[in-house]
Amino acid sequence: MKKIYTAVGIAQGGRGGGTAKTDDGMLDLILAHPKKMGGDGQGTNPEQLFAVGYSSCFLGAMKFVNSKAKKPLTLSPDSTVTAHVSFGPRSDKKGFGIEVKLDVSLPGVKKAEATALAKKAHVVCPYSHAIRKNVKVTTKIV
Repeated sequence: MKKIYTAVGIAQGGRGGGTAKTDDGMLDLILAHPKKMGGDGQGTNPEQLFAVGYSSCFLGAMKFVNSKAKKPLTLSPDSTVTAHVSFGPRSDKKGFGIEVKLDVSLPGVKKAEATALAKKAHVVCPYSHAIRKNVKVTTKIV
């Protein structure tokens, strides 16, 4: 792979009282266990970070794929991808895993066209590529 950009993130202390930040200072977060996992919920957690990263990347991939189409669709600035990232023990009982549900909203685009665009976006999206065959991902057009 020819690298065109490298992001640098630093976590210290881990979830439940640690911090996470980027080397450029654009992110500087407190990490906490969510209330549903026994924490105080007074910070963010890795699943939330994955959710916003994946949703923003997948929306970008959809726009990229659309821009390369012979007849690009008109995508509203109100288009959204909402990622639901679930955390739990793996069935092999050797650790934890995640599952992802992506809700894709493309106002004004027919469901069949949105489905086709999302399918193509999964091919080019780095998050989709990285977790393919390892994480269950469900995509729903809403």
